[in-house]
Amino acid sequence: MHATRKLWTWLGLICALSFAVLGWVGAEIYLAAPPIPKQIISADGSQLFGEGEVDRGQQAWLSAGGQQLGTVWGHGSYVAPDWSADWLHREAVALRELWAQRDFTAHFEDLSKSNQAYLNAKLKEEMRRNTYDKARGVIVVSADRAAAIRSVAKHYTGLFGDEASLDALRTQYAMNPNSITNADDLKALPAFVFWSAWAAATDRPGQQDLSYTSNWPHEPLIDNRPSAGAGIWSIASVILMIGAIAAMVMFHSAAKEEEDPVPPKADPLLNLKATPSMLATKKYFFVVIGLILAQVGMGVITAHYAVEGRSFFGFPLADILPFVVSRTIHTQFAVLWIATAWLATGLYIAPAISGHEPRFQKLGVNLLFYALLFIVVGSTATGWLGSLQHKGTDFSFWLGNQGLEFTSMGRIWQILLFVGLLIWVTLLGRALWPALKKPSDSRGLIVMVFLSAMCIGGFYATSLTWGQHSHYSMIEYWRWWLVHLWVEGFFEVFATAVIALLFTRLGLIRAATANSAIVLETIVFLFGGILGTLHHLYFTGTPTFVIAIGAMFSALEVVPLSLIGIEAWRNYQRSKAAPWVQTYKWSILCFIAVGFWNTVGAGLLGFSINTPIALYYMQGLNMTAAHGHAALFGVYGMLGIGLLLFCLRGLASRLAWSDALLRPMFWCLNIGLAMMVFISLVPAGIYQAWASISTGMWFARSPEIIHSKLMETLVWMRVPGDVVFAVGTLFLALFAWRLLVAKRETIASSDKQTNRA
Repeated sequence: MHATRKLWTWLGLICALSFAVLGWVGAEIYLAAPPIPKQIISADGSQLFGEGEVDRGQQAWLSAGGQQLGTVWGHGSYVAPDWSADWLHREAVALRELWAQRDFTAHFEDLSKSNQAYLNAKLKEEMRRNTYDKARGVIVVSADRAAAIRSVAKHYTGLFGDEASLDALRTQYAMNPNSITNADDLKALPAFVFWSAWAAATDRPGQQDLSYTSNWPHEPLIDNRPSAGAGIWSIASVILMIGAIAAMVMFHSAAKEEEDPVPPKADPLLNLKATPSMLATKKYFFVVIGLILAQVGMGVITAHYAVEGRSFFGFPLADILPFVVSRTIHTQFAVLWIATAWLATGLYIAPAISGHEPRFQKLGVNLLFYALLFIVVGSTATGWLGSLQHKGTDFSFWLGNQGLEFTSMGRIWQILLFVGLLIWVTLLGRALWPALKKPSDSRGLIVMVFLSAMCIGGFYATSLTWGQHSHYSMIEYWRWWLVHLWVEGFFEVFATAVIALLFTRLGLIRAATANSAIVLETIVFLFGGILGTLHHLYFTGTPTFVIAIGAMFSALEVVPLSLIGIEAWRNYQRSKAAPWVQTYKWSILCFIAVGFWNTVGAGLLGFSINTPIALYYMQGLNMTAAHGHAALFGVYGMLGIGLLLFCLRGLASRLAWSDALLRPMFWCLNIGLAMMVFISLVPAGIYQAWASISTGMWFARSPEIIHSKLMETLVWMRVPGDVVFAVGTLFLALFAWRLLVAKRETIASSDKQTNRA
């Protein structure tokens, strides 16, 4: 700790300053967010939407599936449209057509070029003019625009209701009829969607040609195009990234890296005796494998809905398992099984590191297990039930499905999970306490493990920061604190420190070297990662400086990933350091795979969409899904599986261990993921990006593109990769089954010997 004191000081300073800036940005977002009007009225005095209907419409959309049913401002799922872009285009076309028929008695498409240009200019002026009256809290629109709004609102109430003529469109959107059954909620829904489109088109006060969402989405009809800032900061971020990578390469070349120590002649953990609480973690890992199987199954169903909409090879599966439910489970289980693997790893290694088994630790580990199981099963069941039976907005927020991607469980379940995480931190801390107090070469690593665990427990509180009536911009701000900082930030620091601890315990790296390396790595990662959170918020009703900060710091996130291949190569060399290291071969190979996917999934695919100009055209398209799959499973998933295998190595019978099952598991998972991403998702994302750039975001998300022959072919091309990947999960399940059966056979053999005696 003394040797790395300066590094710890820098880490504390960087975290304090970064979070101070992030908090200041949040306050500015709150002040500058698009205003929510009390009323939307026509110039003739008639009311389009009344007081509270924007808020009620937001709740109605979230309860109907929310971000699992299309997107708003680009965040959500990809089969249904982005509703902001869809409304904006429909309203613009309807208004332009109304003028064409009234003023020229002809359809717009039949007009002369000069008359079309006249109406296009008039349309831009009409829709970009900010008519929000702050004193009265109302938006006033012209009578003509009011007529266009009413026609689009009628389409939306029919679509989310049960209008028979829209049934084919609902199928293309993977929507069930009567997504919203409450009449008042259905009436209010268009108010929220209109408001989200209004904020995307209307100029900010005192600005010209710059909407509240920085001109997102791309809509040529009203000249919604990237701002100058989006282009400038994209160029600046690329230059910064190249310069930072060059500096890191120079630093790495100049630094004298200490050679790894000579490994012990025998496995240092061979004679490690698992304590009762360590043994109690075994069931966590089997549940993890069960969640993986469930998540993959739901992923297959969700992907298939992109072709058939509401059926699974002709069977009307959506009647009992709608798209919004299958996708919710698919995304939620991904976070839950990865988190469970990491939590269980912490509970397993804590007594092994400290050599201390606190009183009642096993009881605490068991109670936490059943509490987490209750939360997973309970939140899934109530979310499913709420979606099927249309329990309403209150039920959705408190018990059912909040409709927010990666954090969909109801508020009560979030509170219970937060309490569970605090219990986990307590259990981890009391087991690590002797090691935290005792001076040692590895104490810095142990401190990092515990501090990151405290952040994991504490920062989940950000899921409790938004309320049922919070402004949508603020919901997105806090949601990304959870998804980006919690999942992509502190969990990664925790896992990296745990891996370093494991390698030091195996004698494969020096503790003193690992201490400095982990703190330095955490500094580099969090320096870009904390404020890099803002790259998710470019176009969510935030001030324009968010684009500048988010672009520059998200570019810095890529810098450490550019050299991570070196660490992967070193890990590969360590796997061959001594014959006994082969015992941990597949765990180490999983860590090596993490390095590969960090570079490719998080680095290459992540940065391909992270610059403002790229994200402007590609937010909410399949390039985002490509990055998400490669980074979430490739990095965090493989890390979770590697930790799982390491812990099971010490918990399971070595006679039951089967490398013959782990070999195909490892290669099928990685090859299947690569096939899924590069044969299907990336080409689909590039095709949609072309549509977005050439015509508009509405077109890239329209049935014409989503259900085009090419896109549906690309969906079917996922099948080979999905099959290979699924086979990998089955090998993992067979491996786990072998361990379970071996345990039962050992118990049965022991019972027979006892009876004979």
